[in-house]
Amino acid sequence: MHAYRSLQNHLLRDISHGITQMDSRVLRYFERHPGATLSDLAHYSGRDKAQLTRLIRGLRDQALLQSEVDESDRRSTRISLTAAGKAVQRSLQQQARQMSAKAVEGMSAAQQQQLRELLRRVNRNLEIP
Repeated sequence: MHAYRSLQNHLLRDISHGITQMDSRVLRYFERHPGATLSDLAHYSGRDKAQLTRLIRGLRDQALLQSEVDESDRRSTRISLTAAGKAVQRSLQQQARQMSAKAVEGMSAAQQQQLRELLRRVNRNLEIP
């Protein structure tokens, strides 16, 4: 897992968006949940709201995220990706596909399937009841 994270961090630096690992997770979340709130992200990620506020502010400053006041609850702000954020997210997804292909390089289709099944089992074993 360390080699995977090291390569991921190296590639993140190389694509020159100035995106950190946590930034990429936040972008991925809002790509999958456009219009979600900071509270939604905090609940999903288990992270501290103050930390997430700083991350979101940084991504807004880079014009990757945009915020709109929720019309039904003016105290709440809905967050989504900007066009630039979507472009960066597409680049990050392409990078993830390349890393996944590299990770299973030299494995047969059967071995790759077995690996996926084993990883799913590990995830199930580690789920909190």
